[in-house]
Amino acid sequence: MAEEDDTKIRILQSLRGKICEAKNLGPSSGPNRLRDLCTFCTISLDQEEVYRTKVYEKSVSPFYGDDFYFEIPRPFQCLSFYVYAKSMFQIRDLPVGKVAIRKEDLYKYCGKENWFHLQPVDPNSEVQGKVHLEMKLNELITENGSVCQQLVVQIIACQGLPLISGQNCDPYATVTLVGPARSDQKKTKVKKKTSDPQFEETFHFEVTRSSSYKGRSHFQVEEEDIEKLEIKVELWNNGNLAQDVFLGETRVSVKILRNDHVHKAWYLLQPKGNGTKPKPEDLGSLRLKVTYTEDNVLSSACYTALRNLMLKSLDVKPISASAAHVLGDICRESLGYEALLPVVRLLLHHNRLLPFLTAVAALELENTQEANTIFRGNSLATRCIDDMMKIVGRSYLTVTLKPVLNEIFESNKTCEIDPVKLKEGDNVEVNKENLQGYVHKLFTSITQSSSSCPPLMCDVFRSLRQLASKRFPADPHVQYSAVSSFIFLRFFAVAVLSPHTFQLRSHHPDPEISRTLTLISKTIQSLGSWGSLSKNKLSSFKETYMYDFFKLFQEDDCIEKVKKFLDEISSNVSKESSGVEDSFVLKEGEVHKRAQGRKRIGKKNFKKRWLRVTNQELSYHKQKGKEALCVILVKNILGVEKLEEGAFNRKNMFQVIHSEKPLYVQAGNCVETNSWIEVLSQVSRCNPGRLSAFHPSAYVSGFWLCCKEPNENAPGCKTCTATVLANIQLDIDCDRETERIFSFFSTNRSRLQKMEDACAGMSVYLGQQEECSAFTIQDPKETFRTIKELGEVLDDLQAHHDSNGAQTGEPGTIANPIVGKTA
Repeated sequence: MAEEDDTKIRILQSLRGKICEAKNLGPSSGPNRLRDLCTFCTISLDQEEVYRTKVYEKSVSPFYGDDFYFEIPRPFQCLSFYVYAKSMFQIRDLPVGKVAIRKEDLYKYCGKENWFHLQPVDPNSEVQGKVHLEMKLNELITENGSVCQQLVVQIIACQGLPLISGQNCDPYATVTLVGPARSDQKKTKVKKKTSDPQFEETFHFEVTRSSSYKGRSHFQVEEEDIEKLEIKVELWNNGNLAQDVFLGETRVSVKILRNDHVHKAWYLLQPKGNGTKPKPEDLGSLRLKVTYTEDNVLSSACYTALRNLMLKSLDVKPISASAAHVLGDICRESLGYEALLPVVRLLLHHNRLLPFLTAVAALELENTQEANTIFRGNSLATRCIDDMMKIVGRSYLTVTLKPVLNEIFESNKTCEIDPVKLKEGDNVEVNKENLQGYVHKLFTSITQSSSSCPPLMCDVFRSLRQLASKRFPADPHVQYSAVSSFIFLRFFAVAVLSPHTFQLRSHHPDPEISRTLTLISKTIQSLGSWGSLSKNKLSSFKETYMYDFFKLFQEDDCIEKVKKFLDEISSNVSKESSGVEDSFVLKEGEVHKRAQGRKRIGKKNFKKRWLRVTNQELSYHKQKGKEALCVILVKNILGVEKLEEGAFNRKNMFQVIHSEKPLYVQAGNCVETNSWIEVLSQVSRCNPGRLSAFHPSAYVSGFWLCCKEPNENAPGCKTCTATVLANIQLDIDCDRETERIFSFFSTNRSRLQKMEDACAGMSVYLGQQEECSAFTIQDPKETFRTIKELGEVLDDLQAHHDSNGAQTGEPGTIANPIVGKTA
């Protein structure tokens, strides 16, 4: 995480959701009905595409089912979802329609699935960015002695203009005074290769007066003139030999100067004509689930009290009286146990998660009456352990499941064994053989993976095993079911069923592969489940075809393999390791790479390449699947940093610093840039000799552009992004996690008050420990004490937020407003 100014507020944004399905795509009638075209969806921040689904089968009502999550590394105005038809005969894909949601409206749809009507895609409505204007009226005396008024308009700057064909634009502005009988237009100079041009150009317009005008000591524009005049500012990209591209416009009525001699503000750019169009034809609908999160993270010192209170949770007796448990209790109705994720991450960072998980698991076991129902429900304990496994077990899943899953997706063999669902020409015996082969490969991979299981997961499983044996001493099998209910049912089986949600595949599987994964997941669950060794697992299948299929496996042999695997991941015995780490792919994709060793800067210096990073090496290839053109060992990477836009006049660039010349790479968008940097930084974070400083720009024409140093081997001029060397801690921002905890407490403050009232009532009137129906209150006095302390800490942190208002001079403040931004 980069070093931050203690006084600076970090605004961290993220987007999570799902592109579910579409219905009735295309015009409702006519030849353009999309019956014979495949479709796909994209997500754009303003006009920058940051996500794309795969192409789906021909249908006017396709099911996409694509989950997405990414950090948003820059400001934006609008989030848009586009539906395109994949054309076989045209160069460009056909836009079907779009859903555009302004940033300030995203809260209306948070966490819920909604149907949205598709709107037409019009180039003149695809705008982003803002323009900084200053306007004033000057009183002038002409040569003949009459008084006239001059309108002065200064175009100061623009921010956030879109990329054109993936590159920075060449913007210029036109300024027009528009009235009933006039249209005076002036134009700025063209600014080359920038999305944030600084114009600083001033234009003068004579304001026409009525014949009845008489000079006044304090000039005021007459009402009739004010109502008829407006300033129109348009932004364009200079196309040189091609047609200029419209970037957006804003219109300001001159009447705004009636009360102000000088008006200065940022204006959000709007579509041409402000987007006023007749009602379009029905283009269909898109079902979306969108959750936008914005965290305003203060300096670390502001979070000390709340962070310490959360970390103290595992020392509180009983655990139900701790701050962490109280948070789960009060958020249970509105959020389920979603609020526990930042708690898990915070405790994990400070190496205090294991005792907390042990305590909450023990509390749940106290209320479990039968051994065969152990850890089967959705509880605070099971959710915390689920979150822990997803965080620390990601690479474990990749090593164990990804090779076989890739084979399933790429070979795409039919595995349907339900007679009702068989297609014409299917052979059920061949399908059964295909399915058996996949299950065998996955089951073998899982049961032989104990040496790859993360140490923290092993520690938690060992603790669960001991707790279960202590709670049900008469049941010899409960020690295994306590572990298998997590590792098989909640970890491996879920990852097989939805590999895209665990980053094992990039997209949701198509219906046939999804059905194959469902059958495999059900079988793996049954093979790994440990409800009781005395029970016949065949009785767990309601479907006859699954009963018959499961008989193909030698149950006794499978039981022994599962038992051995569970013993290995939950015992005190050290796991044997071959000492040779298997290579697996962490990320791959298409990028633009600058050629090495060339002196001249230009488009020819950048070529499309397929970039691939594994846990052992970074390589680039001419195309996917081709032989590597260059390989850089991970152990030789000395730093991974962003590159200044001015280095090559390109956005979204980063550099991989190693023992030879830096590798300069341009990603497809801002989200991809952050993702590449995160993956490469994580995999190389423990390398010896990592740099402490770097050059944020390039070495061109005999000197570094950033610091003008002529020596190519000179030490860097900027401090490298800080890294944390512990295994899991790198991507955990403790201040952000504590801010999320504060946000959950603040949103549910009324529930916290109800819990406090319940504790007070139980302590005063009952004088004994008792369960409250709405909350888990074992010790009213201790819980009351925690809640009172929480209230003081939350009030103090809220005061810090209130006192850290936006600084004057920044766009969007009272001193420098953004016009068009809804509060």
